[in-house]
Amino acid sequence: MLKKAAMFAVLLFVVAGGALGQSSYPNQTIRIVVPFAPGGTSEIVARSVAQELTGLMGVSVIVENRAGGAGTIAMSEVAKAAPDGYTLILGHVGTLAVNPYAMARQPYDVNKDFVPIALLAKVPNIFVVNASVPAKDFKEFVALAKQKPGALNYGSAGNGSAGHLAFEYLKFVTGIDVVHVPYRGTGPQLQDLLGGRLEAASAGTPALMAHVKSGKLRPIAVGTPERIPALPDVPTVAELGYPGFETSQWYGIIGPAGLPKDVIDKLSVEINKALKSSAITTRFANDDAKAGGGTPAEFAAFIKAEQDRWSKVVKSANLRIE
Repeated sequence: MLKKAAMFAVLLFVVAGGALGQSSYPNQTIRIVVPFAPGGTSEIVARSVAQELTGLMGVSVIVENRAGGAGTIAMSEVAKAAPDGYTLILGHVGTLAVNPYAMARQPYDVNKDFVPIALLAKVPNIFVVNASVPAKDFKEFVALAKQKPGALNYGSAGNGSAGHLAFEYLKFVTGIDVVHVPYRGTGPQLQDLLGGRLEAASAGTPALMAHVKSGKLRPIAVGTPERIPALPDVPTVAELGYPGFETSQWYGIIGPAGLPKDVIDKLSVEINKALKSSAITTRFANDDAKAGGGTPAEFAAFIKAEQDRWSKVVKSANLRIE
């Protein structure tokens, strides 16, 4: 009887210890990997949320930029990470909805090797030109590009980035020939765009609005279906004669497959709280960005819908990412 009682006590201790270990998440630094260089919309969104999560979760939540390979370098690393909730990645339209159809091979399966946790934000894409470009509006830019095929350059945060996709989509619907110059992030790209070494670009409002307001960049169109409050006089591509045109950036947190449900749920709850904080709602409002939120299942359904939409665009535009 004494032996059985002792064994039962040990069993209770082990079970209780296991439950305690699970319920103690998080108890160390959480790392959010951003698959682009510093200075772009992706980093702005990630750091805004990470800062709020640090206060909510009681541990440091840090952002680590890991650029290269159209996002595949960072995605590969996180796919192989331990599914313990301490290594996450910022997924976005390029890595989750376009690359699977535009790249011949990927070292992972975005639908099997990752698990959706929470949608963070939807950010308007805008098309801009350097202030020195003679085209004063969208129609003049298209006319200029058609007069000088292959003479104008546009920059992006890299192959597979949202800006790359948006501009290639624009080239497809307008029939213009503008040369793509990929960078390792929006920050490096902006240096050349502001310096006049690039004529045009497309990116999210958080990275561009300060330069638009300063007059260094001229907005010629927005990629959303409706005009945005920050630029009420700038028309949409759709209303300029290309009905149905729509392109925007979106970002969300995903983790390696195998994450325990309680960890996913914990992260989802805390991220939803962070997105409702005044710091984030104010920041997003200033950039016309819409906060995400919702359940992991809703984020998974959103990714599926975006994959369905972009797979058709990739096929129609014959978009290939090396």
